[in-house]
Amino acid sequence: MALVGWAVVAAIVLGYQGLALASGPGFPTISDLLGVVTRSLVGRWVLFALWLWLGWHLFVRGWRFFLQG
Repeated sequence: MALVGWAVVAAIVLGYQGLALASGPGFPTISDLLGVVTRSLVGRWVLFALWLWLGWHLFVRGWRFFLQG
């Protein structure tokens, strides 16, 4: 399931990046968007929190701990 999740995330990122590069300079790329967000300390913390939340909901939620009796 984790591989499927990563494949979906990678497809979305690559699709958006390809669309941004094909559309010309008026359409922001992912690095442009991340640069705007990470300029401030609050933006970095919000991005980190969103990354943790997305990772939890896509890959961890519903798993059973492997050492559990």
